[in-house]
Amino acid sequence: MTQSIFLYSIIMLLTALSWFKDRQKTKKALMKAKNMLVKLAPELLAILLFVGLSLSIFTPETISSLIGDQSGVVGVFIASFIGSFAMLPSFVVFPLADTLVDNGAGLVQVSAFIATLVSVGFASLPMERKIFGKEFTYMRNLSAVLMAFVFSFVIWVVLPWL
Repeated sequence: MTQSIFLYSIIMLLTALSWFKDRQKTKKALMKAKNMLVKLAPELLAILLFVGLSLSIFTPETISSLIGDQSGVVGVFIASFIGSFAMLPSFVVFPLADTLVDNGAGLVQVSAFIATLVSVGFASLPMERKIFGKEFTYMRNLSAVLMAFVFSFVIWVVLPWL
């Protein structure tokens, strides 16, 4: 809460400074920001709804049993599978990952989820295949999945040392 107040205070201070320096540019910037917010609002609301419903359906115990620390390699595969098919914007991934960890997910499993979520696109495979071709699309997605596993393995090995 304190961080939010601090950040909002800085934003208001910098906006006020900008306003006094050049009102026209500041008005233009505020209008652009408002337009971006209006365009993103439906997506943000859908994501909030998705996360809220998911957390109401999947209790912390369920999340912990599926992708918790004790789920091991099976949890990494489950998280990778979900991440490979989910279509979420990148700016939502890290807050969602934090929420998952807070609800019992393991860091190694969440790292696999994040890596596949941002790099693998099975849901958009048909469109990608049309644009880039079959061979490139399949190789790119396969290498992204493999790198997600390598990334998770590295975290699995390094995490106990931290």
